[in-house]
Amino acid sequence: MRVLSVGNMYPPHHLGGYELIWRSSVAWMRERGHEVKVLTTDYRSADPDPTIDEDPDVHRALRWYWRDHDFPRLSARERLAIERHNLATLDRHLRQFEPNVVNWWAMGGMSMSLIERARRRGFAAVGVVVDEWPVYGPKVDAWQRAMRRLGRMAPVVSRLARVPAIADLGTAAEWIFVSEMIRRSASQAGWTLERSGIAHAGIDPSRFQRAPERPWEGRLLYLGRIDPRKGIAVAVRALAELPDAALEIVGGGDDAHENELRELVAALGLESQVRFSRPDRDAVAGAYAAADAVLFPVLWEEPWGLVPLEAMAAGRPVVATGTGGSSEYLADGENCLIYRPGDDPGALAAAVRRLAGDAGLRERLREAGFATAARFTESAFNEAVATRIERAHGARE
Repeated sequence: MRVLSVGNMYPPHHLGGYELIWRSSVAWMRERGHEVKVLTTDYRSADPDPTIDEDPDVHRALRWYWRDHDFPRLSARERLAIERHNLATLDRHLRQFEPNVVNWWAMGGMSMSLIERARRRGFAAVGVVVDEWPVYGPKVDAWQRAMRRLGRMAPVVSRLARVPAIADLGTAAEWIFVSEMIRRSASQAGWTLERSGIAHAGIDPSRFQRAPERPWEGRLLYLGRIDPRKGIAVAVRALAELPDAALEIVGGGDDAHENELRELVAALGLESQVRFSRPDRDAVAGAYAAADAVLFPVLWEEPWGLVPLEAMAAGRPVVATGTGGSSEYLADGENCLIYRPGDDPGALAAAVRRLAGDAGLRERLREAGFATAARFTESAFNEAVATRIERAHGARE
């Protein structure tokens, strides 16, 4: 079977979990004997992941609307040029590769006209949704946004420009959502999801072996993308109430926000308690093992969240807000401690103090965490995605 797999960023040029999940799925499909071609944007990271080599048959040829963590304003001519380039690129790969199935991944900031083009040409398609791009995608896709504003004139303009306006995602593919929360948000945004299902993302247990228990020393870890929505600033402020604790912030992403965090650390006089680092992917397991607790202080409706599962697999207790998709596996007092999300660092500090003062609680969370992590594996997720892609191909034969 031939699969054309399409998304906005592909490792080693990536920002985090979504892209790594995609790459793992591609590898799984190839191991099953399928031919997979990856079509992605021309994005190049300034610091590509040194632990990941460029995969074969990856074509970095699409253009997108995202630049430097923002969506700059473009003229009508610039928008049209992006759309025509992307459609021509897709058409060429569809014609030359003749895929049996098109597999959509992260389409945030992308030309959503690509999805509509494949639908109109009758290709079987399966999409994997790991964040809320079905909600924000039409807003940041400058072409689709303009078409929505035109109302009844949109079909006329679309036909003259030879760029389709998307009709409905629900008729374009079968959609696999990483959490019920993400599926619900897409439905609430107005998409009719006639063919959809849930496949929870998971971790590779071989990467996160059980670390030995350790006496409490107040070593806290934040690991993940640097992003204002992740609540890292709340964690930093909590340190002011935890004089015997230290926080290591491990990750990259939004350089401007990282600078803001460093300025906050300096303003609060916490330079001796907070450390920033960017270890490579192979060092992540060691970062968990060296921590006493892992913080997941996200402020937004987190689509899913792999970090708590990785921490649990390593045997480290988790303190989290439990928002969004993570609420589907985090249970306060059972496998983690949950505090009310918000800008008040006191709640986070109180949860850490509770954990520090109760060795029995830490042990209970550790044991329950092992059981939780075992339920959500990377292989199970990849198998679910592969099965749906194979089924989509079989339905067309």
